[in-house]
Amino acid sequence: MTKWHAGCAAIAVAAVFFLLAPGAECAKTQTVHFQAGKNTVSGFLASPDKPGRYPGIIVVHDWWGLTDWVKQQTSNLADQGYVALAVDLYNGKVASNTDEAAQLSQSLDSDQVVLNLMGGIVYLTTLDDVERDRFGTVGWAMGGYYALELAMHVPRLGACVDNYGALPTDPNEMQAITAPMMGNFGADDHGVTPQDVQAFKTAMTTLNRVVDIKIYDGAGHSFENPNDTSTYRAQDAQDAWNRTVAFLNKWLK
Repeated sequence: MTKWHAGCAAIAVAAVFFLLAPGAECAKTQTVHFQAGKNTVSGFLASPDKPGRYPGIIVVHDWWGLTDWVKQQTSNLADQGYVALAVDLYNGKVASNTDEAAQLSQSLDSDQVVLNLMGGIVYLTTLDDVERDRFGTVGWAMGGYYALELAMHVPRLGACVDNYGALPTDPNEMQAITAPMMGNFGADDHGVTPQDVQAFKTAMTTLNRVVDIKIYDGAGHSFENPNDTSTYRAQDAQDAWNRTVAFLNKWLK
C-alpha cells in the first residue's frame, strides 16, 4: 500500500473496509510540503480525479501516525468529492507498537500541532481545485482530539468529525467550537467513556451548537481501524464512515 492512485485496483482494496459511492473515481494523490510558521510540514494530499472545485478537509491521524490506513481514508474522502490533506504530525515517523505510539504522541506540542493543522488549511487555500470558503476536519482518536482543537481555533470551519477522540470539559473551550460537530464513540471505550460523551453533548446542546453524537454498543476504542484487530468492528466502522460522509456533505456541499 503505497500510492493509491496507481490504478482502480486500489479501489477494490479500499472497498474491503469501506464501500465507495457508485461511479467513484480513483483519487489523485501526492506527498506535499507547506509552511506552518517557521516549520516545513509534510502531508498526504488526495484530490478528486475529475476537474472542478471542491471543499477542503484536514485529516488528522491517530497515535500510530500517517499510516497507509489513514492515507486510504484520505483517498476515500477525495473519492467522495473533497480535497483532503492528511497532515503528518510525526515528521515521517510511524509507530510499530503501542510503546512507540505513546512516545510519539506524548512528544507533540499541542500549540505546534494546531499551528501545523492551520498551516494545512492555508495551503489548501492556494490550490485551484479547492473552494476557499468550505473547510472541515476529520480525525481518529488522538486525531479526533486535535480536530476539535482545530475547530476551537478556526471559527470558519464548516464541519468537524471526532472519532473517539478525547473531548473538552472546559466551558470556554466548548464555547469556542462553533462548527457543526459529529462524534462516533464506543460504549465500551474506557478512555472516552459514554458519560464523558453525554456530558459533552449536553453542554454543546445547551450552547445551541449543532452536535450529532452516536455511541456504538459493544464497541471499544479505535473500533474503526482494521489494524487494531482486537477492537475493530467492521459493521460499526462502515456505519461511522457513512455517517461521516453524509455529515460532511450536509455542511460542506
